[in-house]
Amino acid sequence: MSEVPTQTGRTVLVTGANTGLGFETARMLAGKGAKVVLACRDTRKGERAVERIRQESPAADVSLAGLDLADLDSVATFERAFREKHERLDLLINNAGVMVPPFSRTQQGFELQFGTNHLGHFALTGRLMPLLLKTPRSRVVVLSSAGANFGHIDLEDLQFERRKYRAWIAYTQSKLANLMFALELARRLDAAGASVIATAAHPGGSATELQRNASFFQRVYNPLLASTPAEGALSTLRAAIDPAARNGSYWGPTGLFEMRGPPGEAYLPRRAKNPAVARQLWSESERLTGVRFSLFPREDEVG
Repeated sequence: MSEVPTQTGRTVLVTGANTGLGFETARMLAGKGAKVVLACRDTRKGERAVERIRQESPAADVSLAGLDLADLDSVATFERAFREKHERLDLLINNAGVMVPPFSRTQQGFELQFGTNHLGHFALTGRLMPLLLKTPRSRVVVLSSAGANFGHIDLEDLQFERRKYRAWIAYTQSKLANLMFALELARRLDAAGASVIATAAHPGGSATELQRNASFFQRVYNPLLASTPAEGALSTLRAAIDPAARNGSYWGPTGLFEMRGPPGEAYLPRRAKNPAVARQLWSESERLTGVRFSLFPREDEVG
């Protein structure tokens, strides 16, 4: 925490900030002077999180806004309200997510993990991009997972309409989609000559409420090996505020198998580095969400 430079004057938006990694990220940045907005689906938990931050840092400029990433109408409503209240956005930290729940669908009918973890953040980022573009040296951070190493993007059946639903396969697909979104966004920002940069991060093996449906982590891994949420959030902070974090960089713990340890540049799985699949995923995400990043060059102009 002491190594984090002052963030005074910066506006930060953290999704899923009521608990876990998102809360720790918001807490650390608010403690360093940033104006932090906690975007949470559960506003009662969000209110408690705001109060906890204020108790630790009485002068913190921290507020709460309701956002359900599993509902694209909520994303649109949130974006309009946010832009009415804020003239700048220095950091958008796409942190929220769900992990291996029983099969269910979002409000618009998408498989819950893909729809929340990827499509909700894709739509939010696209809608907030004009504000990011007008803010000097702004940054987008997308939270992935070590599970992305095992993911596969099935462009023929993203929503598990043909395949039998398997929660872990759906989760790793959504986390690989997060990582590929960050990398493709970085490529497009470069092509557009924008000052915004996009980075990605993963926390390694960190014990959080996200794992409420993952019994192995709850019963076996976490008590013996997991890092704390505060430790896991350090990778997010490196991706968010390190001046050396270049566009398209990926950050995670540097210990054994990248499960814990001090943050550094992370291993990029081979599938994440496929630009053809990333472009297809981007196009499909635009079609599904109805959100286009209209300030970028046309599809055929992006290398």
